[in-house]
Amino acid sequence: MERIKVAVEKARKQGLVDSPAHRSPVAVATTGAESGEFVDINYSQTDIVELDREHLKNHRILAYDKDNQSSWMFDILRTQVLQKMEENGWRTLAITSPNPEAGKTVVSINLAMSIAHQTQRTAMLVDFDLRRPKIKTYLGLKREKSLNDVLAGDIDIAEAMVNPNIPRLVILPTNKPVAKSSEVLSSKRVESIITDLRERYSERVVIFDLPPILAADDAIAVLPKIDCVLLVIGNGMSNQREIEDCMRHIPDASLLGVVLNKSEMPTRTYYY
Repeated sequence: MERIKVAVEKARKQGLVDSPAHRSPVAVATTGAESGEFVDINYSQTDIVELDREHLKNHRILAYDKDNQSSWMFDILRTQVLQKMEENGWRTLAITSPNPEAGKTVVSINLAMSIAHQTQRTAMLVDFDLRRPKIKTYLGLKREKSLNDVLAGDIDIAEAMVNPNIPRLVILPTNKPVAKSSEVLSSKRVESIITDLRERYSERVVIFDLPPILAADDAIAVLPKIDCVLLVIGNGMSNQREIEDCMRHIPDASLLGVVLNKSEMPTRTYYY
């Protein structure tokens, strides 16, 4: 248990321990983030869809609406994550948890949306939880094409992407579970996809929603291919041994931070 305590304390000192949720084809960037200018996107081929705000609210997707008073939690997390990634030259981020139901997918979606709202970055969210893909369900997407078709070699990545009517954000959903998911995630095909997504745009942050580490070996198979890891721990949902086992599979150098999710906290009703 000492290692997780050290990791959490280290992350806390760096401002990376947060509690952001409580119970409660090709896009082209016209300017670059390196210049500190506004990054604009022209979606010439990517499908643009309108999401249902009530559906998002029911699934705790708060960052879609900047007027939502609870979205500030993810804006704080966004700033902390981007600062740490920029320090290390990281562009790809894995989000995972020790166990199911910790809220990693909710954190992934909200963080991606918050990054997209930040005008000097673009964000891409990829559903790599091939056993239990949930991003499509949480967003209410109704798509015929998805990552399933990309992995099967039937379409290019660009054909499966969708923009949820938020500038600077694209989603690569997975429609249904993938057989032999661990073998797929450890394949050269997936490694090539990750490299392509990472290198295509310098201002893009690619977030991969991974399966829980202790649920199977899927996350362990793909983690070495991704720059850094954000670990989501559900408040009271993981015991000491589970957290210790989880931390053994995350290299210290790539652990970006720890998020304590589903903690009780008051809603902020004022702004500075």
